[in-house]
Amino acid sequence: MTKWTPSSWRAKPAKHIPTDYPDADALASVEDTLRGYPPLVFAGEARRLTEKLGDVAMGKSFLLQGGDCAESFKEFHPDNLRDMFRVMMQMAVVLTYGAGQPVVKVGRIAGQFGKPRSSPVELRDGIELPSYRGDNINGMEFSPESRTPDPERLIKAYGQSAATLNLLRAFSTGGYANLRNIHKWNLGFIAGSQTSERYTELCDKITEALDFMEACGVTPQSTPQMASTEYYTSHEGLLLGYEEAMTRIDSTTGRWYDTSAHMLWIGNRTRQLDHAHVEYMRGIENPIAMKIGEGLEPDELLRLIDVLNPNNVPGRLTLIARYGHDKVAKGLPILARAVKAAGRHVVWSCDPMHGNTIKTASGYKTRPVDNILSEVRTFMQVLHSEGCWPGGVHFEMTGQNVTECIGGSARVVREEDLSSRYHTHCDPRLNADQALELAFMIAEELGSYRKGEAARLAG
Repeated sequence: MTKWTPSSWRAKPAKHIPTDYPDADALASVEDTLRGYPPLVFAGEARRLTEKLGDVAMGKSFLLQGGDCAESFKEFHPDNLRDMFRVMMQMAVVLTYGAGQPVVKVGRIAGQFGKPRSSPVELRDGIELPSYRGDNINGMEFSPESRTPDPERLIKAYGQSAATLNLLRAFSTGGYANLRNIHKWNLGFIAGSQTSERYTELCDKITEALDFMEACGVTPQSTPQMASTEYYTSHEGLLLGYEEAMTRIDSTTGRWYDTSAHMLWIGNRTRQLDHAHVEYMRGIENPIAMKIGEGLEPDELLRLIDVLNPNNVPGRLTLIARYGHDKVAKGLPILARAVKAAGRHVVWSCDPMHGNTIKTASGYKTRPVDNILSEVRTFMQVLHSEGCWPGGVHFEMTGQNVTECIGGSARVVREEDLSSRYHTHCDPRLNADQALELAFMIAEELGSYRKGEAARLAG
Protein backbone atom coordinates (compact mmCIF):
# COMPACT_ATOMS: atom_id res chain seq x y z
CA MET A 1 0.00 0.00 0.00
CA THR A 2 1.17 3.53 -0.76
CA LYS A 3 1.55 6.08 2.01
CA TRP A 4 -1.82 7.46 3.11
CA THR A 5 -2.72 11.13 3.41
CA PRO A 6 -6.16 12.77 3.66
CA SER A 7 -5.84 13.64 -0.05
CA SER A 8 -4.30 10.40 -1.38
CA TRP A 9 -7.76 9.34 -2.57
CA ARG A 10 -7.51 11.99 -5.32
CA ALA A 11 -5.07 9.80 -7.25
CA LYS A 12 -7.63 6.97 -7.44
CA PRO A 13 -10.75 6.47 -9.60
CA ALA A 14 -13.79 7.87 -7.79
CA LYS A 15 -17.37 6.79 -8.42
CA HIS A 16 -20.49 8.84 -7.59
CA ILE A 17 -18.59 12.01 -6.78
CA PRO A 18 -19.97 14.80 -9.01
CA THR A 19 -17.48 16.16 -11.50
CA ASP A 20 -19.83 18.64 -13.14
CA TYR A 21 -19.41 21.58 -10.76
CA PRO A 22 -19.37 24.59 -13.12
CA ASP A 23 -16.56 26.30 -11.18
CA ALA A 24 -13.80 24.04 -9.86
CA ASP A 25 -12.09 26.97 -8.16
CA ALA A 26 -15.28 27.77 -6.21
CA LEU A 27 -15.47 24.16 -5.00
CA ALA A 28 -11.82 24.24 -3.91
CA SER A 29 -12.45 27.54 -2.09
CA VAL A 30 -15.40 26.05 -0.16
CA GLU A 31 -13.35 22.99 0.81
CA ASP A 32 -10.56 25.28 1.99
CA THR A 33 -13.08 27.23 4.08
CA LEU A 34 -14.32 24.02 5.67
CA ARG A 35 -10.77 23.12 6.68
CA GLY A 36 -10.85 26.07 9.02
CA TYR A 37 -14.20 25.24 10.61
CA PRO A 38 -14.43 23.56 14.03
CA PRO A 39 -14.79 19.77 14.18
CA LEU A 40 -18.33 18.45 14.45
CA VAL A 41 -17.30 15.46 16.58
CA PHE A 42 -14.19 14.67 18.59
CA ALA A 43 -11.60 11.93 18.31
CA GLY A 44 -12.27 10.68 21.83
CA GLU A 45 -15.94 10.15 20.97
CA ALA A 46 -15.00 8.14 17.89
CA ARG A 47 -12.61 6.01 19.95
CA ARG A 48 -15.37 5.39 22.46
CA LEU A 49 -17.67 4.21 19.68
CA THR A 50 -15.00 1.83 18.40
CA GLU A 51 -14.79 0.31 21.89
CA LYS A 52 -18.55 -0.11 22.10
CA LEU A 53 -18.67 -1.65 18.62
CA GLY A 54 -15.91 -3.97 19.76
CA ASP A 55 -18.39 -5.35 22.29
CA VAL A 56 -20.87 -5.81 19.44
CA ALA A 57 -18.28 -7.70 17.40
CA MET A 58 -17.72 -10.03 20.35
CA GLY A 59 -21.45 -10.72 20.79
CA LYS A 60 -21.92 -8.62 23.92
CA SER A 61 -24.04 -5.78 22.47
CA PHE A 62 -26.31 -4.88 19.57
CA LEU A 63 -25.93 -2.03 17.05
CA LEU A 64 -29.04 0.03 16.26
CA GLN A 65 -28.24 2.31 13.32
CA GLY A 66 -31.07 4.25 11.74
CA GLY A 67 -32.37 7.55 10.49
CA ASP A 68 -33.37 9.44 7.40
CA CYS A 69 -32.66 8.20 3.89
CA ALA A 70 -31.27 11.63 3.06
CA GLU A 71 -31.47 14.73 5.23
CA SER A 72 -32.90 17.82 3.62
CA PHE A 73 -32.68 21.55 4.15
CA LYS A 74 -36.43 22.00 3.74
CA GLU A 75 -37.52 19.52 6.44
CA PHE A 76 -34.92 20.59 8.99
CA HIS A 77 -36.90 21.27 12.17
CA PRO A 78 -36.30 20.53 15.87
CA ASP A 79 -39.60 18.64 16.13
CA ASN A 80 -38.55 16.25 13.36
CA LEU A 81 -35.21 15.65 15.08
CA ARG A 82 -36.91 15.06 18.42
CA ASP A 83 -39.39 12.58 16.95
CA MET A 84 -36.67 10.62 15.18
CA PHE A 85 -34.57 10.53 18.36
CA ARG A 86 -37.39 9.26 20.53
CA VAL A 87 -38.34 6.49 18.09
CA MET A 88 -34.70 5.37 18.25
CA MET A 89 -34.91 5.48 22.05
CA GLN A 90 -38.10 3.42 22.01
CA MET A 91 -36.47 0.82 19.78
CA ALA A 92 -33.40 0.72 22.03
CA VAL A 93 -35.57 0.13 25.10
CA VAL A 94 -37.42 -2.70 23.35
CA LEU A 95 -34.14 -4.32 22.28
CA THR A 96 -32.39 -3.86 25.62
CA TYR A 97 -35.31 -5.30 27.58
CA GLY A 98 -36.17 -8.06 25.14
CA ALA A 99 -32.63 -9.18 24.30
CA GLY A 100 -31.12 -8.46 27.70
CA GLN A 101 -28.04 -6.65 26.45
CA PRO A 102 -26.75 -3.12 25.79
CA VAL A 103 -27.67 -1.33 22.58
CA VAL A 104 -25.25 0.97 20.73
CA LYS A 105 -27.29 3.81 19.21
CA VAL A 106 -26.00 5.39 15.98
CA GLY A 107 -28.07 7.77 13.87
CA ARG A 108 -27.96 8.24 10.11
CA ILE A 109 -27.96 11.95 10.83
CA ALA A 110 -25.97 15.20 11.01
CA GLY A 111 -24.32 14.64 7.62
CA GLN A 112 -26.42 12.08 5.68
CA PHE A 113 -27.14 14.32 2.68
CA GLY A 114 -25.49 12.99 -0.47
CA LYS A 115 -26.82 9.88 -2.22
CA PRO A 116 -25.35 7.81 -5.07
CA ARG A 117 -27.88 7.42 -7.88
CA SER A 118 -28.35 4.62 -10.38
CA SER A 119 -28.37 7.15 -13.23
CA PRO A 120 -26.49 10.48 -13.42
CA VAL A 121 -29.37 12.04 -15.36
CA GLU A 122 -33.15 12.23 -15.14
CA LEU A 123 -35.50 12.52 -18.12
CA ARG A 124 -38.89 14.24 -17.86
CA ASP A 125 -41.10 15.13 -20.83
CA GLY A 126 -38.14 14.97 -23.16
CA ILE A 127 -35.95 17.18 -20.97
CA GLU A 128 -32.75 15.70 -19.54
CA LEU A 129 -31.15 17.14 -16.40
CA PRO A 130 -28.68 15.89 -13.78
CA SER A 131 -30.27 13.64 -11.18
CA TYR A 132 -30.97 14.95 -7.70
CA ARG A 133 -28.02 13.77 -5.61
CA GLY A 134 -28.73 15.19 -2.17
CA ASP A 135 -29.18 18.67 -0.74
CA ASN A 136 -25.45 19.11 -0.18
CA ILE A 137 -24.93 18.80 -3.96
CA ASN A 138 -28.02 20.10 -5.80
CA GLY A 139 -31.77 20.67 -5.41
CA MET A 140 -34.87 18.53 -6.00
CA GLU A 141 -36.65 21.05 -8.22
CA PHE A 142 -36.48 19.91 -11.84
CA SER A 143 -34.78 22.93 -13.36
CA PRO A 144 -31.28 23.57 -14.75
CA GLU A 145 -30.53 26.03 -11.95
CA SER A 146 -31.60 23.67 -9.16
CA ARG A 147 -29.90 20.59 -10.58
CA THR A 148 -26.54 22.31 -11.12
CA PRO A 149 -24.12 21.28 -8.34
CA ASP A 150 -23.47 24.20 -6.02
CA PRO A 151 -20.46 24.05 -3.63
CA GLU A 152 -22.07 26.56 -1.25
CA ARG A 153 -24.50 23.80 -0.31
CA LEU A 154 -21.60 22.11 1.54
CA ILE A 155 -21.38 25.11 3.86
CA LYS A 156 -25.10 24.92 4.56
CA ALA A 157 -24.87 21.17 5.17
CA TYR A 158 -22.07 21.75 7.69
CA GLY A 159 -24.17 24.35 9.52
CA GLN A 160 -27.23 22.10 9.64
CA SER A 161 -25.09 19.20 10.87
CA ALA A 162 -23.65 21.37 13.65
CA ALA A 163 -27.12 22.50 14.76
CA THR A 164 -28.40 18.90 14.62
CA LEU A 165 -25.54 17.64 16.76
CA ASN A 166 -26.12 20.41 19.28
CA LEU A 167 -29.76 19.34 19.72
CA LEU A 168 -28.94 15.62 19.81
CA ARG A 169 -26.39 16.17 22.56
CA ALA A 170 -29.01 18.11 24.52
CA PHE A 171 -31.55 15.29 24.10
CA SER A 172 -28.96 12.68 25.08
CA THR A 173 -27.64 14.31 28.23
CA GLY A 174 -30.15 16.99 29.20
CA GLY A 175 -32.82 14.79 30.78
CA TYR A 176 -34.93 13.81 27.76
CA ALA A 177 -33.29 10.34 27.65
CA ASN A 178 -34.03 9.66 31.34
CA LEU A 179 -35.60 6.22 31.66
CA ARG A 180 -38.33 7.78 33.78
CA ASN A 181 -39.54 9.39 30.53
CA ILE A 182 -40.13 6.15 28.60
CA HIS A 183 -43.92 6.58 28.62
CA LYS A 184 -43.54 10.11 27.23
CA TRP A 185 -41.56 8.88 24.22
CA ASN A 186 -44.69 7.44 22.58
CA LEU A 187 -45.72 9.49 19.55
CA GLY A 188 -49.29 10.73 19.52
CA PHE A 189 -50.16 9.52 16.05
CA ILE A 190 -49.45 5.87 16.91
CA ALA A 191 -51.39 5.92 20.19
CA GLY A 192 -53.87 3.07 20.34
CA SER A 193 -52.10 0.93 17.76
CA GLN A 194 -51.21 -2.66 18.58
CA THR A 195 -47.50 -1.83 18.58
CA SER A 196 -48.00 1.20 20.80
CA GLU A 197 -50.00 -0.85 23.31
CA ARG A 198 -47.26 -3.48 23.34
CA TYR A 199 -44.68 -0.77 24.00
CA THR A 200 -46.81 0.68 26.81
CA GLU A 201 -47.01 -2.73 28.50
CA LEU A 202 -43.24 -3.02 28.33
CA CYS A 203 -42.87 0.49 29.81
CA ASP A 204 -45.11 -0.48 32.71
CA LYS A 205 -42.80 -3.40 33.50
CA ILE A 206 -39.72 -1.19 33.31
CA THR A 207 -41.34 1.45 35.52
CA GLU A 208 -42.09 -1.19 38.14
CA ALA A 209 -38.44 -2.25 38.01
CA LEU A 210 -37.33 1.38 38.35
CA ASP A 211 -39.60 1.81 41.38
CA PHE A 212 -38.01 -1.24 43.01
CA MET A 213 -34.49 -0.02 42.22
CA GLU A 214 -35.27 3.43 43.59
CA ALA A 215 -36.50 1.84 46.82
CA CYS A 216 -33.08 0.15 46.98
CA GLY A 217 -31.33 3.49 46.49
CA VAL A 218 -30.54 3.17 42.77
CA THR A 219 -31.87 6.33 41.07
CA PRO A 220 -31.05 8.41 37.96
CA GLN A 221 -29.29 10.80 40.33
CA SER A 222 -27.02 8.08 41.76
CA THR A 223 -26.62 6.23 38.46
CA PRO A 224 -26.08 8.68 35.56
CA GLN A 225 -26.54 5.93 32.94
CA MET A 226 -30.25 5.92 33.81
CA ALA A 227 -30.62 9.65 33.13
CA SER A 228 -28.71 9.97 29.85
CA THR A 229 -27.55 7.98 26.86
CA GLU A 230 -24.67 7.86 24.40
CA TYR A 231 -25.82 8.69 20.89
CA TYR A 232 -23.49 8.71 17.90
CA THR A 233 -23.76 10.01 14.34
CA SER A 234 -22.92 8.43 11.00
CA HIS A 235 -23.29 9.00 7.28
CA GLU A 236 -22.08 7.58 4.00
CA GLY A 237 -18.65 9.08 3.27
CA LEU A 238 -19.56 9.89 -0.32
CA LEU A 239 -18.23 13.40 -1.00
CA LEU A 240 -14.57 12.84 -0.25
CA GLY A 241 -13.63 16.48 -0.74
CA TYR A 242 -15.88 17.38 2.19
CA GLU A 243 -14.57 14.47 4.26
CA GLU A 244 -10.97 15.44 3.50
CA ALA A 245 -11.65 19.00 4.64
CA MET A 246 -13.06 17.68 7.93
CA THR A 247 -10.12 15.30 8.54
CA ARG A 248 -7.87 16.48 11.37
CA ILE A 249 -4.94 15.18 13.43
CA ASP A 250 -5.93 14.26 16.98
CA SER A 251 -3.65 16.16 19.33
CA THR A 252 -3.58 13.35 21.89
CA THR A 253 -2.66 10.47 19.56
CA GLY A 254 -1.26 12.11 16.43
CA ARG A 255 -3.67 10.08 14.30
CA TRP A 256 -6.11 11.23 11.61
CA TYR A 257 -9.84 11.37 12.37
CA ASP A 258 -12.73 12.45 10.18
CA THR A 259 -14.49 14.94 12.42
CA SER A 260 -17.66 15.14 10.31
CA ALA A 261 -19.18 12.09 12.07
CA HIS A 262 -18.36 9.42 14.60
CA MET A 263 -18.77 6.67 12.02
CA LEU A 264 -18.56 6.65 8.20
CA TRP A 265 -19.54 3.95 5.76
CA ILE A 266 -18.64 2.96 2.21
CA GLY A 267 -21.63 2.32 -0.05
CA ASN A 268 -22.29 -0.82 -2.04
CA ARG A 269 -21.53 1.09 -5.25
CA THR A 270 -18.19 2.56 -4.10
CA ARG A 271 -16.38 -0.33 -2.36
CA GLN A 272 -13.93 -1.11 -5.17
CA LEU A 273 -10.60 -2.16 -3.66
CA ASP A 274 -8.45 0.16 -5.81
CA HIS A 275 -10.81 3.15 -5.81
CA ALA A 276 -10.98 6.42 -3.92
CA HIS A 277 -13.49 5.59 -1.18
CA VAL A 278 -11.61 2.55 0.11
CA GLU A 279 -8.36 4.53 -0.11
CA TYR A 280 -9.74 7.36 2.02
CA MET A 281 -11.44 5.14 4.61
CA ARG A 282 -8.38 2.97 5.23
CA GLY A 283 -6.50 5.93 6.69
CA ILE A 284 -8.93 7.43 9.20
CA GLU A 285 -9.16 6.11 12.74
CA ASN A 286 -12.95 6.38 13.04
CA PRO A 287 -14.96 3.18 13.16
CA ILE A 288 -16.06 2.54 9.59
CA ALA A 289 -18.59 0.35 7.85
CA MET A 290 -19.02 -1.10 4.39
CA LYS A 291 -22.13 -2.23 2.56
CA ILE A 292 -21.88 -5.73 1.09
CA GLY A 293 -24.25 -7.59 -1.19
CA GLU A 294 -24.72 -9.55 -4.40
CA GLY A 295 -21.65 -10.14 -6.52
CA LEU A 296 -19.12 -9.84 -3.70
CA GLU A 297 -16.89 -12.92 -3.55
CA PRO A 298 -15.23 -14.15 -0.33
CA ASP A 299 -11.67 -13.52 -1.56
CA GLU A 300 -12.47 -9.92 -2.47
CA LEU A 301 -14.20 -9.33 0.86
CA LEU A 302 -11.21 -10.66 2.79
CA ARG A 303 -8.88 -8.38 0.81
CA LEU A 304 -11.12 -5.41 1.61
CA ILE A 305 -11.18 -6.34 5.29
CA ASP A 306 -7.38 -6.57 5.37
CA VAL A 307 -7.04 -3.12 3.79
CA LEU A 308 -9.68 -1.45 5.98
CA ASN A 309 -8.83 -3.23 9.25
CA PRO A 310 -5.26 -4.55 8.90
CA ASN A 311 -4.79 -4.90 12.67
CA ASN A 312 -8.04 -6.86 13.05
CA VAL A 313 -9.33 -4.51 15.75
CA PRO A 314 -12.82 -5.50 17.02
CA GLY A 315 -15.20 -2.61 16.40
CA ARG A 316 -13.14 -0.97 13.67
CA LEU A 317 -15.14 -2.46 10.78
CA THR A 318 -18.86 -3.15 10.40
CA LEU A 319 -20.15 -5.16 7.43
CA ILE A 320 -23.67 -4.09 6.46
CA ALA A 321 -25.35 -6.83 4.42
CA ARG A 322 -27.90 -5.60 1.87
CA TYR A 323 -29.33 -8.32 -0.32
CA GLY A 324 -33.11 -8.43 -0.44
CA HIS A 325 -35.34 -10.83 1.45
CA ASP A 326 -35.18 -13.47 -1.29
CA LYS A 327 -31.39 -13.36 -1.81
CA VAL A 328 -29.82 -13.12 1.65
CA ALA A 329 -30.05 -16.85 2.39
CA LYS A 330 -28.01 -17.60 -0.73
CA GLY A 331 -25.43 -14.82 -0.63
CA LEU A 332 -24.61 -14.28 3.04
CA PRO A 333 -23.57 -17.76 4.31
CA ILE A 334 -20.50 -18.08 2.07
CA LEU A 335 -19.21 -14.67 3.17
CA ALA A 336 -19.87 -15.31 6.87
CA ARG A 337 -18.14 -18.68 6.62
CA ALA A 338 -15.05 -17.16 4.99
CA VAL A 339 -14.76 -14.29 7.48
CA LYS A 340 -15.13 -16.63 10.45
CA ALA A 341 -12.62 -19.13 9.06
CA ALA A 342 -10.10 -16.32 8.53
CA GLY A 343 -10.51 -15.15 12.14
CA ARG A 344 -11.49 -11.61 11.18
CA HIS A 345 -13.28 -9.49 13.80
CA VAL A 346 -16.22 -7.63 12.26
CA VAL A 347 -19.64 -6.40 13.28
CA TRP A 348 -22.32 -8.08 11.16
CA SER A 349 -25.24 -5.74 10.51
CA CYS A 350 -28.29 -5.98 8.25
CA ASP A 351 -29.62 -3.31 5.88
CA PRO A 352 -33.07 -4.71 5.02
CA MET A 353 -34.16 -1.60 3.11
CA HIS A 354 -32.22 -1.19 -0.13
CA GLY A 355 -32.63 -4.71 -1.48
CA ASN A 356 -36.40 -4.62 -0.99
CA THR A 357 -37.32 -1.50 -2.95
CA ILE A 358 -40.09 -1.92 -5.52
CA LYS A 359 -42.07 0.44 -7.74
CA THR A 360 -45.85 0.43 -7.74
CA ALA A 361 -48.06 0.76 -10.80
CA SER A 362 -48.77 4.34 -9.72
CA GLY A 363 -45.05 5.17 -9.84
CA TYR A 364 -44.20 5.26 -6.11
CA LYS A 365 -41.05 3.65 -4.80
CA THR A 366 -41.91 1.64 -1.71
CA ARG A 367 -40.71 -1.21 0.48
CA PRO A 368 -42.97 -3.95 1.84
CA VAL A 369 -42.59 -4.21 5.61
CA ASP A 370 -43.04 -8.00 5.45
CA ASN A 371 -40.01 -8.26 3.17
CA ILE A 372 -37.97 -6.01 5.48
CA LEU A 373 -38.80 -8.17 8.50
CA SER A 374 -38.15 -11.32 6.50
CA GLU A 375 -34.67 -10.21 5.47
CA VAL A 376 -33.69 -9.31 9.05
CA ARG A 377 -35.01 -12.62 10.35
CA THR A 378 -33.17 -14.62 7.67
CA PHE A 379 -29.99 -12.58 8.24
CA MET A 380 -30.05 -13.47 11.93
CA GLN A 381 -30.79 -17.14 11.30
CA VAL A 382 -28.01 -17.45 8.71
CA LEU A 383 -25.41 -15.93 11.02
CA HIS A 384 -26.54 -18.03 13.97
CA SER A 385 -26.15 -21.14 11.84
CA GLU A 386 -22.63 -20.08 10.84
CA GLY A 387 -21.57 -19.40 14.43
CA CYS A 388 -21.47 -15.61 13.94
CA TRP A 389 -23.17 -12.91 15.97
CA PRO A 390 -25.93 -10.99 14.11
CA GLY A 391 -24.87 -7.77 15.76
CA GLY A 392 -26.90 -5.00 14.22
CA VAL A 393 -29.51 -3.49 11.95
CA HIS A 394 -29.12 -0.50 9.62
CA PHE A 395 -32.40 0.98 8.42
CA GLU A 396 -34.11 4.10 7.11
CA MET A 397 -36.85 5.54 9.31
CA THR A 398 -38.48 8.74 10.46
CA GLY A 399 -40.48 9.90 13.44
CA GLN A 400 -42.96 11.56 11.09
CA ASN A 401 -46.37 10.06 10.33
CA VAL A 402 -45.50 8.98 6.79
CA THR A 403 -46.96 6.41 4.42
CA GLU A 404 -43.93 5.28 2.42
CA CYS A 405 -43.45 1.57 3.20
CA ILE A 406 -46.46 -0.65 2.59
CA GLY A 407 -47.68 -3.16 5.16
CA GLY A 408 -47.09 -3.40 8.88
CA SER A 409 -49.12 -5.44 11.33
CA ALA A 410 -50.37 -2.57 13.51
CA ARG A 411 -51.68 0.02 11.07
CA VAL A 412 -51.39 -1.37 7.59
CA VAL A 413 -50.23 1.05 4.89
CA ARG A 414 -51.81 -0.02 1.62
CA GLU A 415 -50.59 0.84 -1.85
CA GLU A 416 -53.44 3.31 -2.27
CA ASP A 417 -52.35 5.04 0.96
CA LEU A 418 -48.88 5.96 -0.33
CA SER A 419 -49.94 9.27 -1.84
CA SER A 420 -51.44 10.58 1.41
CA ARG A 421 -48.18 11.20 3.33
CA TYR A 422 -45.30 10.31 1.02
CA HIS A 423 -42.68 12.89 2.03
CA THR A 424 -39.28 11.32 1.41
CA HIS A 425 -36.71 13.17 -0.70
CA CYS A 426 -35.18 9.93 -1.91
CA ASP A 427 -36.09 6.44 -0.65
CA PRO A 428 -39.09 5.20 1.38
CA ARG A 429 -38.69 5.09 5.18
CA LEU A 430 -40.31 3.15 7.99
CA ASN A 431 -42.67 5.18 10.16
CA ALA A 432 -42.65 4.92 13.95
CA ASP A 433 -45.12 2.05 14.13
CA GLN A 434 -43.23 0.02 11.56
CA ALA A 435 -39.86 0.75 13.21
CA LEU A 436 -41.15 -0.44 16.58
CA GLU A 437 -42.51 -3.60 14.96
CA LEU A 438 -39.01 -4.25 13.62
CA ALA A 439 -37.51 -3.74 17.10
CA PHE A 440 -39.93 -6.20 18.72
CA MET A 441 -39.17 -8.82 16.07
CA ILE A 442 -35.40 -8.47 16.55
CA ALA A 443 -35.77 -8.61 20.33
CA GLU A 444 -37.72 -11.85 20.06
CA GLU A 445 -35.12 -13.42 17.76
CA LEU A 446 -32.22 -12.39 19.99
CA GLY A 447 -34.06 -13.42 23.14
CA SER A 448 -34.81 -16.89 21.80
CA TYR A 449 -31.22 -17.31 20.61
CA ARG A 450 -29.77 -16.35 23.99
CA LYS A 451 -32.17 -18.70 25.78
CA GLY A 452 -31.07 -21.49 23.45
CA GLU A 453 -27.42 -20.74 24.13
CA ALA A 454 -28.03 -20.74 27.89
CA ALA A 455 -29.82 -24.08 27.67
CA ARG A 456 -26.99 -25.54 25.56
CA LEU A 457 -24.32 -24.41 28.03
CA ALA A 458 -26.38 -25.68 31.00
CA GLY A 459 -26.88 -29.04 29.35
